[in-house]
Amino acid sequence: MPGMPRLRQRFISEVIPAMQREFSYQNVMQVPRLVKVVVNIGLGEALQNAKALDAATNDVAAITGQRPIITRAKKSIATFRLREGNPIGAKVTLRGKRMYDFLDRLFNVALPRVRDFRGVSPDSFDGRGNYTLGLREQLVWPEIDYDSIDKVRGMEITIVTTAETDEEARHLLGLLGMPFGRSPAISRL
Repeated sequence: MPGMPRLRQRFISEVIPAMQREFSYQNVMQVPRLVKVVVNIGLGEALQNAKALDAATNDVAAITGQRPIITRAKKSIATFRLREGNPIGAKVTLRGKRMYDFLDRLFNVALPRVRDFRGVSPDSFDGRGNYTLGLREQLVWPEIDYDSIDKVRGMEITIVTTAETDEEARHLLGLLGMPFGRSPAISRL
């Protein structure tokens, strides 16, 4: 299937049959799927430094291949000097081909470049089959030039699936190539 992302081909040829065997699904449509990936950078510093917002949006655009939207404060908080409507972050929602290409680069390029990487936590699911991962710096992406960044920023990546349980979602992401590490609860035993 030329033109189809490598991760999508893997999902169709390997993951669907494996999930059907593991969870005894009667129909192919019961197999959990990836819905979207949301990449978010929070910028509290944008209140003092307007150029930080431009730098962060350029970084997110380079990493995802899609222009981010600016997230704004929903309500005013005086202790943080925050007013309703102030820009406080940037986010991108990826679907389809871009989503699969992004996840392929995340699993095989970016995560292995994280310092002292021993796998991602298998416990970061929300109870509904969605996984959230935090990266401390944007430098793990090869698209980001070290000399061109003004400040190291973290980002949050949320993977939304149609899985009904965390176990199904964990199995789905594991079969797709998510490098899960050992759970802290298991390693203490």
